[in-house]
Amino acid sequence: MSPGIRKVEALDAGHFVRVEWEDGSESRYPCVWLRDNCQCPHCFLRSARARRLVFEDLDVNIVVKEVALADRKKISITWPDEHASEYEAEWLKKRCFSEEARAEMQEDLFLPERQYWGSDLQLPEIPFEEVMYNDESMYKWLCTLKKVGIVLLTGAPTRQGELVKLGHRIGFLRLTFYGPTWQVQDKADANNVAYTTAKLCFHTDYPVLQHPPGVQFLHCIKQTAAGGESVVVDGFHVSNKLKKQNPQAYQILSSTAVDYTDVGVDYCDFAVQCKQRIIDVDSRGQAVRINYNNATRDTVFDIPAEKVRPFYAALKEFDDLLNSAEHKFAYKLKPGDIVTFDNWRVLHGRQSYQSGSEVTRHLEGAYADWDVVMSRLRLLRKSVLNRD
Repeated sequence: MSPGIRKVEALDAGHFVRVEWEDGSESRYPCVWLRDNCQCPHCFLRSARARRLVFEDLDVNIVVKEVALADRKKISITWPDEHASEYEAEWLKKRCFSEEARAEMQEDLFLPERQYWGSDLQLPEIPFEEVMYNDESMYKWLCTLKKVGIVLLTGAPTRQGELVKLGHRIGFLRLTFYGPTWQVQDKADANNVAYTTAKLCFHTDYPVLQHPPGVQFLHCIKQTAAGGESVVVDGFHVSNKLKKQNPQAYQILSSTAVDYTDVGVDYCDFAVQCKQRIIDVDSRGQAVRINYNNATRDTVFDIPAEKVRPFYAALKEFDDLLNSAEHKFAYKLKPGDIVTFDNWRVLHGRQSYQSGSEVTRHLEGAYADWDVVMSRLRLLRKSVLNRD
């Protein structure tokens, strides 16, 4: 049921419009926001869903000349220059400035709900073919990926190129200096520690980039008989633990800019430098991205000497929590498995394995940006759930 309007009036000398809804609730809308968001063809290009009104033409002190209830589903406003605007009730209700309405809209747009986990993780699994050819299954995959941070797709063909198809299903993959996809296997003169048989400690990929890839895919094409187990940990869950256990350590890791470096040749030659905080936080101090890769942490460290040891102590405590038995989850990929995970949240690693005269373990990897993944998720939600 779309909302109905009982009454509308101007308040505060015309600077606000008050809408009284038929359910008894009310909403207050600043007139400068209403004028800025006029939906008429002169002010709004509907085909692009984009504002045509240029900001320099907006009077930030504007007041209404007249406001009227066109019918239960619409209000009309006349402005001092005689420009007329109309606003649908449903459109207004969704954009109410109350704390509750704003939280509901943000949840609808960004799906912020998280399910934290440790060693008790029940790794979600969905058949690869279902994701590729069924929108409901793809919607379930992306929703779970956003909420839990990791999903295993099973039964993919054991050949290179399947991640490219998966990327096209979402939209497109992220190109990096290691190529559109990359092959994780033992290589002579490896240009990345992942391209060896050694143990990989917990890390997120590519904190050396200003905008690290949001989602990572690893497709198991060949698996070694002994060793090579994968291990993951929920970085947000561990960050919350650190914040409670040692607020000062959390403050250090969320405020200290760490230098990262990556130099070499692959898709092209590269010399990348970046500064990242190990724990990126939002305005409320909540972790929104982990940037931790010990292999590419630079020898250069741009902080005063007396702050170095406290930083190492804080990072050691975080790293110990990451590696504690209660937080980490181990599994072994089988040929045909594609593990998909949130690279901003989930830290991953692997156990070492024996090198041989031929390749015994081969994973193909790829990245996608969260912007692309969330775009597909919103479109799927609209088609699968028939939501506007």
